[in-house]
Amino acid sequence: MAAATQGLDLFVREALLKGASRQTIEAALIGAGWTTEQTRDALNAYAEVDFPVPVPKPRPYLSPREAFLYLVLFATLYLSAYHLGSLLFDFINRAFPDAADPDNASRLVQSMRWSVASLVIAFPVFLFVARHLGKDLARNPVKRLSAVRRWLTYLTLFVAATVLVGDLITLVYNLLGGELSMRFVLKVLVVGLIAGAIFGFYLRDLRREESES
Repeated sequence: MAAATQGLDLFVREALLKGASRQTIEAALIGAGWTTEQTRDALNAYAEVDFPVPVPKPRPYLSPREAFLYLVLFATLYLSAYHLGSLLFDFINRAFPDAADPDNASRLVQSMRWSVASLVIAFPVFLFVARHLGKDLARNPVKRLSAVRRWLTYLTLFVAATVLVGDLITLVYNLLGGELSMRFVLKVLVVGLIAGAIFGFYLRDLRREESES
């Protein structure tokens, strides 16, 4: 597969070098069996600038340092989101206690301590790393092509989307069973808001990146 892709890149480069238009190259490749996506990706690898030879665009790359920073960024994001949800759940359980669970109060205190401790450490680290990476991207926009950044962003979108779908399924299931309570509805809202905020933020970031590329 790698050899085929290299052959496609070489063909596109040679065709551009000989003065063939992008539309002609695309039509020829699609006619030969390449998909539209493969064809356009190969063409988009070269900038549309007036120069005697095809000018390649920057390509995705892998940097160990950036891999470390993005792993820290998304790990602290997941920790912060989980413990924020857990803390809000504890507040809901405290406001609407379960009379059938007499030991609930002591467990809530322990759980809230863990959540607060986790947020006090994880969330500032997330903000610091996000600010550092944001400044780096502003100075060097080509770093948006980081392979680790893209993979982790799409993984985060997948996780957030999965949580949202599961949240809605749980809501509908309980609604059909007539088992809705104020405590349950509030917890569904907490999960939906946290997952939805993360999904919306990173989806908007990806769309802005695609529109600028």
